[in-house]
Amino acid sequence: MKPHPNDRVIVPIIVVLSIVVPLLVASLFLLPESWKIQFGNANFRSLPFFHAILNGCTAILLAVAFGMIKTKKVALHRLSNILAFSLSAVFLISYVIAHISNPESHFGGEGWVRPVYFFILISHIVLSIPVLPLAMLSIYRGLNNQISAHKKLVKWTFPIWMYVAVTGVLVYIFMAPYYPK
Repeated sequence: MKPHPNDRVIVPIIVVLSIVVPLLVASLFLLPESWKIQFGNANFRSLPFFHAILNGCTAILLAVAFGMIKTKKVALHRLSNILAFSLSAVFLISYVIAHISNPESHFGGEGWVRPVYFFILISHIVLSIPVLPLAMLSIYRGLNNQISAHKKLVKWTFPIWMYVAVTGVLVYIFMAPYYPK
């Protein structure tokens, strides 16, 4: 594959973001409750529901993008993927706000549902890490008409990103009874 002229700038940016963003998100879980930020009278307790909506819409857009490329509607395929990535970016910003402003919530389910929840949660978290670089590289390669490289990437990107989006909704459904009102 012949490198694109922008690769020397864009690929290192993608690499740095792919390392820094997961480390910053992971550090949120180490914040003591006393460091939580209050934004005046703003109530961010409904953010988990908003996150589920964003994840659900992302999954729908990914499915639409898949359908659009199968029917050779490249412009709609690109638009759907860019919108899915944009919703994921909004999710990430909102997720950070939620974690720096809301008290921690813990899953209280018992019995068979507990291991199912934790399997979904852990796989969701682990697979969310490669989604960022895979999505950014896939979109970058597609926008630069590096179709061969794009196709090789999306064989991994699409199923992982779809799984993360769908399991994001499932995590919310499992956790909904345990979020503070």
